[in-house]
Amino acid sequence: MKNQLVKIISIRHITHNVLHIVTEKPEDVSFTPGQATEIFIDKKGWQNEGRPFTFTCLPSDDYLEFMIKTYPSHKSMTKELLTLKEGDGLIVNDIFGAISYKGEGIFIAGGAGVTPFISILRDLKEKNKLGNNKLIFANKTKRDIILEDEFNEMLGENFINILSDEKTEGYAHGRVSEDIIKKNADLPNTIFYLCGPPPMMDAVLKQLKQLNVGAKKIVTEAF
Repeated sequence: MKNQLVKIISIRHITHNVLHIVTEKPEDVSFTPGQATEIFIDKKGWQNEGRPFTFTCLPSDDYLEFMIKTYPSHKSMTKELLTLKEGDGLIVNDIFGAISYKGEGIFIAGGAGVTPFISILRDLKEKNKLGNNKLIFANKTKRDIILEDEFNEMLGENFINILSDEKTEGYAHGRVSEDIIKKNADLPNTIFYLCGPPPMMDAVLKQLKQLNVGAKKIVTEAF
């Protein structure tokens, strides 16, 4: 796939700062759950301002879906997305991505870093292969949690939320820690999937190293 124009079918907020965008799907699009594409806005001055975003739909869906965190205070591509409406155009480019499913394990995500895991977990559910996969999801506040209801329905007790900036009943407070990892993992056999902001990624990778988790058991992608 190379520089394909797609029309927006729907665009709406799913959290206070995350857009849910559904577009047409070109016939030649093929991706593995967890992969991403580069997106450009089909508007003067923005056709060369591409950014990578993960597919959150299933490969079999007849549309493309993205969940994109926006930064209204920045003069950025994501701020410009806030001006778009149904019928406007996006340009999608090459498909890439380092995260793919290697077997049952623990997914650790920070904020919008959960997006590669959405398609993977939805695909496993579709195939009835969710098994004992777990998602540890770190956010600042409860209102930042993307797809909370869907993850609760999908994973039940295997959906673990951690909030760093507020204390809310029923939610862990703080950051991803060695204790949380040990509590939920079958060390050293667990496969870990990580995606989030670089400081979080660095901290979790350091913790996994201290827990003697080998590099072959860690699947990562920063964003």
